[in-house]
Parts: sequence; structure tokens; C-alpha cells
Amino acid sequence: MSDNSFGALFRVTTWGESHGPAIGCVVDGCPPQIALSEALIQPWLDLRRPGQSAFTTTRNEPDRVRILSGVFQGKTTGTPLSLVIENTNQRSKDYENIAQAYRPGHADLTYDLKYGFRDYRGGGRSSARETAVRVAAGAIARLVLGNQIKIRGALIQIGDKAINRDHWSWQTVKENDFFCPDRDMVACWREELASIRKSGSSIGAIIEIVAENVPAGLGAPIYGKLDADIARAMMSINAVKGVEIGEGFAVSHLRGEENADSIFLRENKLEFASNHAGGILGGISTGQPIVVRFAVKPTSSILIPQDSIDAQGNATKVVTKGRHDPCVGIRAVPVGEAMMACVLADHWLRHRGQIGQFRSTVA
Repeated sequence: MSDNSFGALFRVTTWGESHGPAIGCVVDGCPPQIALSEALIQPWLDLRRPGQSAFTTTRNEPDRVRILSGVFQGKTTGTPLSLVIENTNQRSKDYENIAQAYRPGHADLTYDLKYGFRDYRGGGRSSARETAVRVAAGAIARLVLGNQIKIRGALIQIGDKAINRDHWSWQTVKENDFFCPDRDMVACWREELASIRKSGSSIGAIIEIVAENVPAGLGAPIYGKLDADIARAMMSINAVKGVEIGEGFAVSHLRGEENADSIFLRENKLEFASNHAGGILGGISTGQPIVVRFAVKPTSSILIPQDSIDAQGNATKVVTKGRHDPCVGIRAVPVGEAMMACVLADHWLRHRGQIGQFRSTVA
């Protein structure tokens, strides 16, 4: 299987399966002399870790990360960083009933059509379990970027129930199970997901990721567009079916003068009247906050019988047992943050390699 890596200079390769002994990644291109330890990575993994909420999968994995290479005396050496996370709470027998059947909406069918073989235990490589090591890589990317750049995410919609943006609070995001920035929406989502879980079904969601204090100049105008790489990174997350940056699809409803972000120069500093572009113009960061949203489909593994076929082409009914998120979008928030961090770290290094120092003004 090819294409297990992403990034140019800050390059991440992931490996492992959902029900194998472990998952892991190799991070290549991390500069030397950066303080790094498992303790600096673990808090980010804990945000994504399963088994912490009644509204996520009950698979209870500690997700303890170990650094196997690339660190000496507490600092990166510039050589490849190898990370591993043991799988300790697999229940492969839960999937025996779908060993010969294809779950509608899942990657079972396409894996078999492409490779003539699939790991039915939790989906193998197609499982969202793989995203744990992306979060670990994202923790390293944050260290490359430094403390100035702030990357935060929030869940802004579950099903048709969206937050009131006037109530947005980043502090509230830290205080509930949903990464929800609107305190008034939390109880509503609890009730909605309790009903969804009881019915044996699932529901989709929308996540928003915001990167602040990103310097102007990241990205390149043609094939190295920053927004293109961000969109690709978000689309690579399991179950993501749509990505938009800035106003996104809403730009189709705007006139030119409404969509344009007026530019000012005050005290030798660039300022914008608005941020419809989401912090990126012509594939290059403007210095404004980078804003991306992505839509996550309902979890495909549900308890409601669905029409499908088996490997011999016979009609069958599929019921997926096991432990699954009624809304996979909840735990996608730290994954989206991690992918943003990895893309920005990659472009940060690429910019420094070609241009050198960042410019702060147009003069």
C-alpha cells in the first residue's frame, strides 16, 4: 500500500492497523535542538483518546506514546523521530460477522476492489485509530512553530443543530465533552446524541480550526498553495467529506465588494477590514487568522440493519457490532488541529529554506 506519508520538509509517515499490536509514525525533517519528550506529546493525545465520554467510543485505550529515536538528552537531533502507541483494548471478535460482508458507507468495498484483500478488524488502515499518531506528529509540529502561533479547534455543528457564533468562547471549548464553544448548545447536543446512540445510529458534524499569529508569506502561488495543502490534509482525515476555507461555499452568495477584504496600513502594520479569505490569498498566508471548516459524515458502523452484499455477491443485511462513536466529529477536533500544525510547520520550513526571514510590512 502506497501513500502513507504527507508533507515535503516536515514529513510524516504513519503505520499500523486498528487491531494490530501497535500504531506509529516517523517524523522526518524536524529541526535539531528542539526540546522534546513524551510528556510534551501526551496531553494532545489525551484530548483525542477514546473511552473518556459517554458520547464517544467505549474502546478504552491509554494511548501512551513512546519516542524510539531522534531525541538525545531531551532534544531533537535532526534525525527521524519514531513514535509508537501500543494497542491494548482490541476486540477483534466483534467484527467476525462482517468478515465476508461490506459495510455500506465504509471503505470495506473499495479496499477489496483495489487490493483484493482487507483487514475487517475495525477497518485496518482505514480505521480512525490511525489518527492518534497524526495527533502525536502534530504535537511535534507545534514545537517547530513555537508558542507564538496558536492553533485551536471547535465543534460548531452536530446534525442540523449549529452553535450561535455570538456565544463563541474558547474557554468553553475546554469545559465540555464536545469541544463546543457555545455553552448553551451543550445540553442540546447531549440530548441529541443520547437519542442517536439509543437508536443505534450515528450523525455527522462540522469542525472549525483556527490558526492565529501565522506570519504572512507561507505558501506558494501555484502547486504549493497553503490552502490547497490544508484542504488536502483535512480531507485525508477519516470520514471527512467536505472542506472550506474562510467564507468557503458562502462566497457564491456574495458580491465582489462584499467578499473583498479591504487593506489598510497603520503604523507600518498591515490590517484588514474583514477576513472572508480565511487568512490566505493566492495560496499565500496574509497574516490574518487562518480559518478552515470540515464536514464529517455519520459513522458508517451502526447497529441499524443495512442492505449490502457479501464477498461472493450475495445480498445480505449488515449490522456492525463493536464500539463506535455516535458522532466521530467530536474526536476529530484534535485531529484537525494536528493536521493544521503539520501543514504550517512544513510550510514554515519551506519558506525559511527559500526566502529566509519573514517580512512584516509591504515596504
